[in-house]
Amino acid sequence: MIFLYRIILKVRDIYQNLVKTATIEVAKKKGMKVGENLYVQGIPNFGSEPFLIEIGDHVTIAENVGFINHGGDARVTKRIEKYKKGRNFGRIKIGNNSFIGKGSILMPGVSIGSNCIVGSLSIVSSSIPDNSVYAGIPAKFICTIEEYGERLLANNTEYPLQLEADRQQLEQHLIKNLPYTFKPVKNR
Repeated sequence: MIFLYRIILKVRDIYQNLVKTATIEVAKKKGMKVGENLYVQGIPNFGSEPFLIEIGDHVTIAENVGFINHGGDARVTKRIEKYKKGRNFGRIKIGNNSFIGKGSILMPGVSIGSNCIVGSLSIVSSSIPDNSVYAGIPAKFICTIEEYGERLLANNTEYPLQLEADRQQLEQHLIKNLPYTFKPVKNR
């Protein structure tokens, strides 16, 4: 039974990778600009106007990130005489060496700077300057990338870095050695 389960998971992974690659290539053919070393987890959603998207070098886009390039709400307002000509399109730009967290939504007209992190499940409705961490609905400033880096170092998980070349060994090391400690409850 476990063998069959592994086969099913492998087939699913192959299918998802094919769809992901095809989605990225079609978006590029439609005019999306992409720098070097784009890493996308899962199947991306570049919206109906990928030609309005520019992505820099060394960018990671996590699963279920949505790019909204225009306001579909005009389907309602164009039927009201006073507002029938109202439309909203906007470019979306992501700078170099940035990370967009799982389930985030990028709204029309936003620019995300270089060396930025957008936290998971964020809605980015205004531009984000270089070297920043933003998160929330709507996304708000959390800290600078330097402050975030210091927090990472302060809460560092120690392990032999050569294990990163072999995911299975890394997982076994973490199972065996990661302590059962949890963050304290925050006071309200």
